[in-house]
Amino acid sequence: MKILVTGGAGFIGSHLAERLAMLGHTVCVLDALTDTYCTELKTLNVRQLQQRGIALLRLDLASDALGDATHDVEFVFHLAAQPGISATLPFDAYARNNILATQRLLDALRHSNTLRGFINVSTSSVYGCDASGDEHTAPAPASDYGASKLAAEELVLARARDEGLPACSLRLFSVYGPRERPEKLYARLIGSLLEDREFPLFEGSARHQRSYTYVSDIIDGMILAMDNIGRCKGEIFNIGAEASITTAQAIQVAESLAGKRARIVEQPKRSGDQMSTRANIDKARRVLGYAPRVSLRDGLTRQIAWYRGHILGKMNLWQHG
Repeated sequence: MKILVTGGAGFIGSHLAERLAMLGHTVCVLDALTDTYCTELKTLNVRQLQQRGIALLRLDLASDALGDATHDVEFVFHLAAQPGISATLPFDAYARNNILATQRLLDALRHSNTLRGFINVSTSSVYGCDASGDEHTAPAPASDYGASKLAAEELVLARARDEGLPACSLRLFSVYGPRERPEKLYARLIGSLLEDREFPLFEGSARHQRSYTYVSDIIDGMILAMDNIGRCKGEIFNIGAEASITTAQAIQVAESLAGKRARIVEQPKRSGDQMSTRANIDKARRVLGYAPRVSLRDGLTRQIAWYRGHILGKMNLWQHG
């Protein structure tokens, strides 16, 4: 199939694009290549994708013409988004890059004669401070990011209800692994441990519960949704690891693997952060046969090895703070 992956130069998108190419699909990656974090990391991702014969379209979903990018596409994975929780980022950025961008992509596909499926990639942040229920739990986002991702999800599902768009939405839980954004917990922690830097930790976050999910387990869920799109139309699925541990416990695992203690420096509490996430994947297991397989220890071992091989001594991921 000809598959379009938006946000495909990013962390999860690049892993997805590679997996799809390995499965024999023709993959096209669409990405604006913004400088919201280390551009060298995105360049590394793009280079590795191009080595696998994956084409890159440098386009902005919120402003550029999308007709050529969506022409003859059979499947779309929509990952492009304004990520993260930031007190300094204006709401306009979330509205533009999450809501408007999604609406324009849907419009570009509205009259497609080839589209067989559209998978929207959402987040557990739509549930709010406590993300431990199933897909019938009422969303209660506590951040601009969560609110805008919920709005984007509803745009997709509205098209499914009103126009029969063969679409579903996947709510991902605490993804980690190689290529993770530099400001995320494990990317920052591993860099701190291996480069002997201070590790900034938001006040209270050591007690937060998280369903840390290795990226390959997330990709497995995405592929299962694509392969079962007929059963997924108009549906929402939680995708993540069922096990949930505190951030403090997670830090201890990374410390044991690195053989040293983190130099933790507490930062002011972050507004809109989730207190607890625990992926209820009963529906994904029942409908898709989804079953995460990678333990936290194995996943972190892989991420540390990747950091040593591709980042340590070669790239400064800390240049954006």
